[in-house]
Amino acid sequence: MSPSKPKVTDVDAQQAVPASFESAVAELEDLVNVMDSQNLGLDQLLTDYKRGAFLVKYCRDRLSQVRKEVTEIEQTLNKPVEEGDQ
Repeated sequence: MSPSKPKVTDVDAQQAVPASFESAVAELEDLVNVMDSQNLGLDQLLTDYKRGAFLVKYCRDRLSQVRKEVTEIEQTLNKPVEEGDQ
């Protein structure tokens, strides 16, 4: 008996992490276009909606992380220079 490949389930597809913020936004735009322009079945709409919700959360979390990093950098730049550090 040969080993079988694990099946990709709807849950796996919904949880697949995008390669980047930009790819997540592009995938979201594609999902919206498909959902707007095609007569999809209820189950497919729900699957796409769940994927979209996952991507929105991913984007929000990534933006929050970047904001935090930018704030930390700004705080470092705004620290007064101590003598000897020049």
